[in-house]
Amino acid sequence: MRWSGQAIDATRSDALPGLESNSGLVRSVTTPEFAGVTFHEVLAKSALNRVPAAAGSGTYGWTINPYRGCSHACVYCFARPTHTYLEFDGGADFDQQIVVKTNVADVLRRELRKPSWDRHPVALGTNTDPYQRAEGKYRLMPGVIRALAESGTPFSILTKGTLLRRDVPLLVEAARSVPVDLAMSIAVYDDELQQQVEPGTPTTAARLATVRAIRDAGLTCSVFLMPVLPYITDTRAHLDDAIGRAAAAGASSVMYSALHLRPGVKPWWSAWLHRTRPDLVERYRSMYLDNTYAPKDYRRWLAERVRPILRAHGMGLGTVDPTTGSMGFSNRLVNAGAAPTTPAGAVPGAGLATPAGAGSGAAPTTPAGAGSGAGLATPAGARPGTAPATAAGAVSGPSPFEEQSRPTTSPLKRADPGFDQRLAPRVEPALPTLF
Repeated sequence: MRWSGQAIDATRSDALPGLESNSGLVRSVTTPEFAGVTFHEVLAKSALNRVPAAAGSGTYGWTINPYRGCSHACVYCFARPTHTYLEFDGGADFDQQIVVKTNVADVLRRELRKPSWDRHPVALGTNTDPYQRAEGKYRLMPGVIRALAESGTPFSILTKGTLLRRDVPLLVEAARSVPVDLAMSIAVYDDELQQQVEPGTPTTAARLATVRAIRDAGLTCSVFLMPVLPYITDTRAHLDDAIGRAAAAGASSVMYSALHLRPGVKPWWSAWLHRTRPDLVERYRSMYLDNTYAPKDYRRWLAERVRPILRAHGMGLGTVDPTTGSMGFSNRLVNAGAAPTTPAGAVPGAGLATPAGAGSGAAPTTPAGAGSGAGLATPAGARPGTAPATAAGAVSGPSPFEEQSRPTTSPLKRADPGFDQRLAPRVEPALPTLF
């Protein structure tokens, strides 16, 4: 178990003689309010997590994760593999075994007081959500926000949690001292589907209301339309509804990207597909069997579909920091000499779709419905990058698109310092073999 090497020594004045040291673990808690969830309260060694960018770029970012694991239980969550670092599994354990860094604000203050701290922007919510339901009980974020603002450190928050509304007055106060970027993640605008793939999240309507509350308070708030699920939420109707509702809520900009499935996430997504959408199993196999990201041609097709909808609703396309996955403001503020941020919906270094007005040296976009790189025509309006469907809707043979995703490990998935409780190792259950 990795936690033992991450512990700090702490003492309790109310403990019996000889039992003062808790070696980092405070307690493990279950409550009726959170049925089936165990909270492991720990004392962390550090709060700030340095995230290196692509090899050789010389850039980096900083993140804070007050929690490990997330009760939002999003089936597609790219952070699931991080839980295996603690010898949990990336499925039920990720949803139900939540690690809480109870001392995160105090540790952060100490780190921010160090002379070496350069006030580099810090991103929250790029791995696990800082405003998941447990935040209502533990209230870690007010201390984190105050520590960052008092030290003069810019920060961003990405969340699906409507608990952020509790801290809007504090965020308004912080924004008087430092740049504050906020974003609400809202990927699914069909209520029934949202409860299937994000069963622990607030409703879409509640999250849009939170966007409006943030904007009414005078702060900016972007909407992350991530991930777009191929063959599920990539229809014109769904995208138009999503972007239109984000615009009506006052969103400052919209970022989007297609679903990507890391190796540790694929089994859980596969299980969901087999249960709920068996008609899509073969299509997803053709797209993701050998790839982490959706095929390049699909991403281009999606870009061509989204951009006119953005223009129709008067919405701008935001950018995402390729290092931290936040809104990208770190490059604007302190990292001007680094590589530029990447348009939402694109994968760095993989033949990106180019936004309207982009430089001529970028990779050209592909007309909607056209395939490229394989010499195969794609039916008009069809999603490229997948094997041609037969009359029955099944896939015949392997995908003709052979491009592989970049063989790199996202720095967002590297574990940050943490904890010390020793639990029995979990064994992942048998899952359908799709990927």
